[in-house]
Amino acid sequence: MSGSRTGRPPVQRAVRRPAAPRASRENPLRRFYTRAHRAWDRPLTAYYLILGGSLLIIVLGLVMVYSASQITALQMSLPGSFFFRKQFLAACIGGVLLLVASRMPVKLHRALAYPILAGAVFMMALVQVPGIGMSVNGNQNWISLGGSFQIQPSEFGKLALVLWGADLMARKQEKRLLTQWKHMLVPLVPVSFLLLGLIMLGGDMGTAIILTAILFGVLWLAGAPTRLFAGVLSIAGVLGVILIKTSPNRMARLACIGATEPKSGVADCWQAVHGIYALASGGLFGSGLGASVEKWGQLPEAHTDFIFAVTGEELGLAGTLSVLALFAALGYAGIRVAGRTEDPFVRYAAGGVTTWITAQAVINIGAVLGLLPIAGVPLPLFSYGGSALLPTMFAIGLLIAFARDEPAARAALAMRQPRFGRKRGAGGPQGPRRWNTMRRRASVARSSGER
Repeated sequence: MSGSRTGRPPVQRAVRRPAAPRASRENPLRRFYTRAHRAWDRPLTAYYLILGGSLLIIVLGLVMVYSASQITALQMSLPGSFFFRKQFLAACIGGVLLLVASRMPVKLHRALAYPILAGAVFMMALVQVPGIGMSVNGNQNWISLGGSFQIQPSEFGKLALVLWGADLMARKQEKRLLTQWKHMLVPLVPVSFLLLGLIMLGGDMGTAIILTAILFGVLWLAGAPTRLFAGVLSIAGVLGVILIKTSPNRMARLACIGATEPKSGVADCWQAVHGIYALASGGLFGSGLGASVEKWGQLPEAHTDFIFAVTGEELGLAGTLSVLALFAALGYAGIRVAGRTEDPFVRYAAGGVTTWITAQAVINIGAVLGLLPIAGVPLPLFSYGGSALLPTMFAIGLLIAFARDEPAARAALAMRQPRFGRKRGAGGPQGPRRWNTMRRRASVARSSGER
């Protein structure tokens, strides 16, 4: 064996391998899009969007109610936090309803459909009884509960129509009856017209529009043919035109669309114009929380129907776009839940709730922006009003329950490690769990159209 001069064996040098060609750098925008798409398509995305988005809207709404209602409360010789305390109490009660609804099984939701509908019809009929019903701002749609507490039964009529309509259409779909137009319309449309008639007796056309939107949403999800859908829409349109033409107040509201001066012809557009003034003076980041000028008696209903205008004045364009983004995320999550389920009741109920919240938000914000007539409906989960907040939070609980019930979401929730009571990485006799393992197992469990 040949050795070196020092007597040591020669050092064998490793053979150099040809360098592998460098992978082409991925476009940062493409990489960001890929990661965002993966995160957006996870099983629990809808669950977190509904839960987080609704809670953010409620919390921001409480802040804006406190800011927008102080001057109104002081003008009524009440404490500045009077309306905020009532809204906070309603939010606490609504939180209990949301938690209960999110934990209830689907069968119990379906069992509550008829009792809630019967209770809503009974209370809406009580509104028209002299001595029981109350008139607020010209609408006979309230019942006094004693003191300063009132309830608007028509708000619970929205929840009743969603649950009962979803249960009705689901049972008919299970019996394969939705292929016949009479089964698709009866008794859904007559009962809806009964609710609409009770609401219109009190003169609240804004709530009637929301119920009509819920009816159309359920019919659309049920697969109503175009001619049938167009027929119901035409009848509703004709009735709406008649109701508007026969009411000077509604005609005046219609004339205020796009108004820029408080006096626009025969109509007094004070509220609509000052709502535009509030939005215009907010700028990009607003004048600051609590620094609104229009809420000092210039803008009527600043803490209810026109709270979005005060938000624009105090938080600016950034604040209003944030509110719009939260409602858009909530609407997308509701559509995703309705589109990825195999349960017909879940599909109709999720679609009905999404239609309800989205349509009401569009009508309220459109009126504040001067694009739609002022319908007198609050911004869901945001405006002051316990009667509107309680059923809406229960409906959000429905969406959360449906989002948790998706097969892939159920598998992902079942395999999540508890945050407390176990050391991280101690997975028992099987060793530490791996997040990528959970991801693989959850992807296998997707049997309801999850991508």
